Amino acid sequence: MVQHQRETKMIQHPEPLGSYSSSDVVFLLKDLSACSLERATDVRERAIQSGVHYSEMLPVEYQPTAQYIELFYQTLEHDAHKVATAAGVVAEHIVRKRGNNIILVSLARAGTPIGVLIKRYLLFRYGIDLPHYSISIIRGKGIDENALHYIFEQHGDDAQLQFIDGWTGKGAIRQVLIQACEQFKRKYGVSLNDDLAVLADPGHCSATFGTREDYLIPSACLNSTVSGLMSRTVLRDDLIGPNDFHGAKYYKEWLPDDVSNLFVDVVSAQFPHLVDRIDNGVNEQLSSPEEVTWQGLKDIESIQKDYGIADVNLVKPGVGETTRVLLRRIPWKILVDRLDNPNLKHIMLLAADRNVPVEVYPKLTYSCCGIIQPMKGEVE
Repeated sequence: MVQHQRETKMIQHPEPLGSYSSSDVVFLLKDLSACSLERATDVRERAIQSGVHYSEMLPVEYQPTAQYIELFYQTLEHDAHKVATAAGVVAEHIVRKRGNNIILVSLARAGTPIGVLIKRYLLFRYGIDLPHYSISIIRGKGIDENALHYIFEQHGDDAQLQFIDGWTGKGAIRQVLIQACEQFKRKYGVSLNDDLAVLADPGHCSATFGTREDYLIPSACLNSTVSGLMSRTVLRDDLIGPNDFHGAKYYKEWLPDDVSNLFVDVVSAQFPHLVDRIDNGVNEQLSSPEEVTWQGLKDIESIQKDYGIADVNLVKPGVGETTRVLLRRIPWKILVDRLDNPNLKHIMLLAADRNVPVEVYPKLTYSCCGIIQPMKGEVE
């Protein structure tokens, strides 16, 4: 067995962060709240397309209009049962595949509310109160190994981790996780299961999912105010030391607008009414298992070809990723499967608010796709 580096690291206990109860989740993140990390959207976009890594700065968080906030509440009321069903289905898959002696590890930040729902479902259904952590994983940089070391320190060398995220787009984070698990085993001799449990898998990238329907998950509508008031994660050498967790900001000043606990409370309140539906959903998936085909990537190739886009990172498929494009990038255009798709009301609102053209692209596997504006002189 390779000697574990974590045995010699001086990793401190995490400081309390976020607006969730510590009984729901513990954030393994360094608090960077005192740092000025936000950059204007156009400045950040140009920097990213010039080669600066996106994890070195933060977007200025979108301040939603009253109409948009109302849409969040309407969507939550209308789809709480759908989200609860998907969360229950993926939770059932986890325990049936892995048993109940596991550690839930959400990928910050979109995975965090989903991890909370899965934890609550398993407590409700089976009376098991699993540890749940939220850690950072960054495209192009990998997973926070110090966070993994900390989890093993707390729970022993034989701890089994279940990684959780909100949804899949084209599967980039799934690929990063696969590579990170391989690297962790090479470096430390510790095997990690790279299965990524997601609420929605429209890209057909994961084997553990609640649904493959590409619909609006209400937690994708907003940013920090539905994710425990935490920012995206940050990794910069001048801010993160060798024994630190990856960083994030805790936006305490937005507590009056926080709906993080409202979201998980409303959805988890549906669990007792949906047991039969959840069991039926699991049985249907088990009787006719769907393969991991990475079908979404074929969509991306077609879009790149049809629109002359060289950089695949400028194409963001799926409702969740398209929402992110509209909230914190500079969109060029939005592609939709059809204009009357009821799952896209918030997409249409955001596109109209930002004067972004919407085009029908009927060949989509997804409901929609956001294309980021290439910056002249910055990309080929």
